[in-house]
Amino acid sequence: MPDRTIEFGKFGARGIRGHEAAARRLDQLAGFIATPVAQRRGMLARLHYLTRSDRAKTAARAAGLNVTDRTLKRWAAGKSAPSKKSLAQLDAAYRQVRRQNVARHLLQRLHRDGRGTRVEFHPLNQSQVTRPHVREVSFRTLNVRNWDAMISAWTADDDEAMDTAWFSGITADLGSDYGAYEYVMNIGFAA
Repeated sequence: MPDRTIEFGKFGARGIRGHEAAARRLDQLAGFIATPVAQRRGMLARLHYLTRSDRAKTAARAAGLNVTDRTLKRWAAGKSAPSKKSLAQLDAAYRQVRRQNVARHLLQRLHRDGRGTRVEFHPLNQSQVTRPHVREVSFRTLNVRNWDAMISAWTADDDEAMDTAWFSGITADLGSDYGAYEYVMNIGFAA
């Protein structure tokens, strides 16, 4: 089994990288604001989250929100509207600060006092692959007990570190066919 898939999709297989599916699930567990940032309600909710305390403002500035306090107050009062670039900055800062705030709690939920969390691996879609090239991959479950590397990489939004944590910390416990779960249709776990 190769360590990494070189030409994924060459024969018609479909799926997403496993660490991306896990990051999406972690995002769902983090409970981000559902209303898009382009809508006034979504923008105000993110502004409130990032400006409710001095600590939150400091974290927002560290996360890349580069506007003055006066501008933030004008946005909140509706006296001016942020540009698309500023909305993107606001949303990115909100996501990063939210991840930092929930990481410790999420890690505790996933560890469950050493019992870990059961993870479901839904294999890639091979319906378009011709018969000689189909790989035998099935639905698998695994109880993952060590989430530290994955959560720290997710908090930092470091794609490369998440990929490394996925291979070395999570799928390595699947045995010799761990490489078959580099690409999946979905990853499921509840915490």
